[in-house]
Amino acid sequence: MGRAVCAAVSDAPDMDLVAAVDPEYAGIDLRQVTGSDGTGLLIAGHPEELERAGAEVAVDFTVAAAAVENIRWCAGNGVHAVVGTTGLSGPELSEISELFSDSEANCVVAANFAIGAVLMARFSELAAPFMDGVEIIELHHDQKVDAPSGTALHTAELVARARDASSPFSADPTETTNLRGVRGGEAAGGVHVHSVRLPGLVAHQEVIFGALGQSLTIRHDAYDRTSFMPGVLLAIRGVGLRDGLTIGLGSLLGF
Repeated sequence: MGRAVCAAVSDAPDMDLVAAVDPEYAGIDLRQVTGSDGTGLLIAGHPEELERAGAEVAVDFTVAAAAVENIRWCAGNGVHAVVGTTGLSGPELSEISELFSDSEANCVVAANFAIGAVLMARFSELAAPFMDGVEIIELHHDQKVDAPSGTALHTAELVARARDASSPFSADPTETTNLRGVRGGEAAGGVHVHSVRLPGLVAHQEVIFGALGQSLTIRHDAYDRTSFMPGVLLAIRGVGLRDGLTIGLGSLLGF
């Protein structure tokens, strides 16, 4: 994701890539890591390089523990943050909200930057009041360290909230399970979520609704990490216009 973001920002006519931070590759020419020409940057080992380089927006795709520290630095130094790192807890998001309410900078945190995935979650939210049951299957590459995905959890929250306005989904009829966890995990509103991790996958999710005599499946597939870049650029352009913390791309897309 870091390589894809660097390439997308470098190619955007209204943006300049001024710094790249990764402790593992500190001191290495960015071109050796990304394959992009024309940056002329050495990878730095600490976010302080962002301030030295005059960065206006920092994009974070790391792991949760590192992301929290990076976000704290951004809030304290007046650098807008666009965060695609998943696995941030509720208390951590509350802290981030407080940090940016007192900062000159703003922050956008999104579980998924693929615009199609944002639409998938929105369409699922719209369908929820009209169907009788739902389950979510999310499928990712075999290097993903958290399960279920942030997108699946976010989708379950949207679906459960939309359903609260009507009536509960049908209860799970399962009385006996012959394999532990075979019915998946229960997210918000008791929505069952199933996680698949396999080589060759990138990021995929389907939301399966059921009702009397019918089913509705809403699916999104990301085949390459470039699919996330339009959403990342959208957030970079919009973060400075939104006070405090914004969660998800929905509001940037007008819903």
